[in-house]
Amino acid sequence: MNRTFFEESAYKEGCRLIAGVDEAGRGPLAGPVVAAACILPRALHIEGIDDSKKLTAGQREELYHILTTHPEIFYGIGIVENALIDEMNILRASLHAMALAVKELSKEPDYLLIDGNHLPPTQILSKAVIKGDSRSVSIGAASIIAKHKRDLLMLEYHEKFPHYGFDKHKGYGTKLHIEALKTYGPCPIHRKSFEPVKSLTYPDDSVITKAQQP
Repeated sequence: MNRTFFEESAYKEGCRLIAGVDEAGRGPLAGPVVAAACILPRALHIEGIDDSKKLTAGQREELYHILTTHPEIFYGIGIVENALIDEMNILRASLHAMALAVKELSKEPDYLLIDGNHLPPTQILSKAVIKGDSRSVSIGAASIIAKHKRDLLMLEYHEKFPHYGFDKHKGYGTKLHIEALKTYGPCPIHRKSFEPVKSLTYPDDSVITKAQQP
């Protein structure tokens, strides 16, 4: 598989700064959606870049360090928290996070490769690539940054809300997570518009859940 096909096609059209854009965290019941934009130098090859879901946590961590410290790589991160997800809906929130990530780039790209089949709100020339995280090296790099950054945030939330096991499932709807929700009720980072959180959310937001009690 030629994982630079989309980048090379853009180069042939005269583009020079091509950013891959992807997000992590559309499906979880808790926590933010995190997007990343990443511009890789044309001649740079980094072994192991792929769809973040195909990599181990250790592989993602190692590649994240390379991608975020290499002097010739530019990246930006956009974060949309759960309250705004509930307000906007997850698709719009994901696209908003992508737009924020692009704005955080220290160099403005002239072309965007977006994972999926929707484009974020931007004036920059863009192309949506279905399953782009495994078909484009730039999108794959962005997927790794977004996924590992979100995992780090969920580890921080685990310290605040240890009852839910965020360190294990990162907010996804596992059996462990569902059982904790049933036992303790939702906590402040749960997405109230997502089921089964929606059904378990107290109608009066002033009510303190068991997990928030001292």
